[in-house]
Amino acid sequence: MSILVSLVRAYDRMASRGEVPTFGYSQEKIGFLVSLKSDGIPTGQPIDLREGEGRRRMPSLWSVPASFKRPGTIPRPFFLWDNTGFVLGVTAIEGKDALRRHQAFVDSHREWLAGSNDEGLLALLRFLDFWKPDKFAALSWPEEMKDQNVVFALESERLSNIRIHDRQAARDLWARLSTEGEKTEAICLVDGDKGSVARLHPAIKGVWGAQSSGASIVSFNLEAFASYGHEQGDNAPISDRVAFAYTTALNHLLERNSKHRIQIGDASTVFWADASNAAAAEAAESMFAFLFEIDECAEAAKIGDILGKIRAGLLVSEFQPAFAPGVRFHILGLAPNAARLSIRFYVEDEFGVLAKRYAEHHERLRVDPPPRDEIPSMWRMLIETAVLGKSGNIQPNLAGEWMRAILTGAPYPLTLLSSVIMRLRADHDVNALRVAILKSVLIRNFNMKETPVSLDPGFKDPGYLLGRLFSVYEQIQVAALGTGVNATIKDKFYGTASAQPRKVFHILDAGSANHLSKVGKQSPGRRINLEKAVGQIMDLMEPGKDPYPASLPDRSQALFALGYYHQRNEFFRKAAEKSEAEEAA
Repeated sequence: MSILVSLVRAYDRMASRGEVPTFGYSQEKIGFLVSLKSDGIPTGQPIDLREGEGRRRMPSLWSVPASFKRPGTIPRPFFLWDNTGFVLGVTAIEGKDALRRHQAFVDSHREWLAGSNDEGLLALLRFLDFWKPDKFAALSWPEEMKDQNVVFALESERLSNIRIHDRQAARDLWARLSTEGEKTEAICLVDGDKGSVARLHPAIKGVWGAQSSGASIVSFNLEAFASYGHEQGDNAPISDRVAFAYTTALNHLLERNSKHRIQIGDASTVFWADASNAAAAEAAESMFAFLFEIDECAEAAKIGDILGKIRAGLLVSEFQPAFAPGVRFHILGLAPNAARLSIRFYVEDEFGVLAKRYAEHHERLRVDPPPRDEIPSMWRMLIETAVLGKSGNIQPNLAGEWMRAILTGAPYPLTLLSSVIMRLRADHDVNALRVAILKSVLIRNFNMKETPVSLDPGFKDPGYLLGRLFSVYEQIQVAALGTGVNATIKDKFYGTASAQPRKVFHILDAGSANHLSKVGKQSPGRRINLEKAVGQIMDLMEPGKDPYPASLPDRSQALFALGYYHQRNEFFRKAAEKSEAEEAA
């Protein structure tokens, strides 16, 4: 099923539940309402419809006659509503010709409403005759109203929540105006029905980083994109109804407080279920958001329990009674690209299959000791790939490619491996999250299913052994000089040791001999244990070969980090056990 087909089907389900506007209407952010007497005179100050407190007040969503893209020097006004630049001729934005916009609003509505005898529509016409932009200051209307969207209501109907655009006469007029003009008819590529072709598709709003006015998935704005002389939407005929349906559904999923969206890197990710059983669809959507977004410790245990059951071979429906087999799930990742949107990924599959792949992904991430958040979110893991740990430095395509790989069972993007290795070489922070990412790539991309979760004294991969050896040399240095040294060998040599061992390890061998001599004077037993640790690792090296290769590929550098992490934490574990034994004695 294509993206647009599945979104149209989602719209039909949402519309049947009253969650989205009907054809010809759209959900828009409305900031203020102007209440009118029947003679068109405002009853007083505009009514603030925004929600929240202080500077964080946000416009509320209202169903109004549909907005549309409006290119040109003086854009077309919307029907019975618009921003204050059009409605009142006032704006706080320099360079906008509010007076010309307001005149366009007045002229268009005089034409559209001519001949009407509806009380509400006549009141709006009388208001436009009464209003002059300088009245905004004269009536002391609030400055925060500027550039907000405005709707109108008769004072007699305002308390009944009826706006002028809700009146039956306004709805009938809008239905007629929407179908006026020359329309090309063709077979719609999405639903196969013949209908009027949408020349411009409604804007998609709410994608993080995209233009606030909205962007498009389907658009043709240059001759280079045209085919056989067609213009705009005629290049890929999609009916007005279908264009409205898929954009309305997507805008609903992308709303700020939507339970159907999560942010993964630069990809605004929306998801929805397709099932005959509404309860099963809702349960699948709730679990998906729960698994992919929440990483607080209080929730980690719940997620871990779910993943454990899936890994044990249980079907989701066996431990979640709300589920029924056959829930089809859709996940769409969108990223900004100027006035268009890039589709980072689109995955469609049975929800049980997706849940199983996600559980397998977390099994590949398992390391001992685990990270502080045992079930970290993707966002938290992606931060470990970024320069200075800043989200803005995450590679643009990485999040989408990784998400797609997890959900489809494909190999992970190798940029994930190289990004983590670069961070390790730059800042030397060998932490559990980074090691877990490296381990997962080794298993998924290099089929190294034997990659150890915790310290494996018998694992003979050269990269792993060199990482362990480097950790032992660091421990020897700390034993000789204490923990107060300005820079350990990790701070000075980790990057070179993990990439070009031959340049560094001979130096570390010589340095460790001096350090061991000092340790022997202070604690002969500890020196013996450290020498044994070095000897045991060296005995596992391939005989007859230089144990220190000139360079290590990325795969071996990942194992170097894993070996270092395991060996280092083994020293910490033994130190903790010794401390506990001494306290018990």
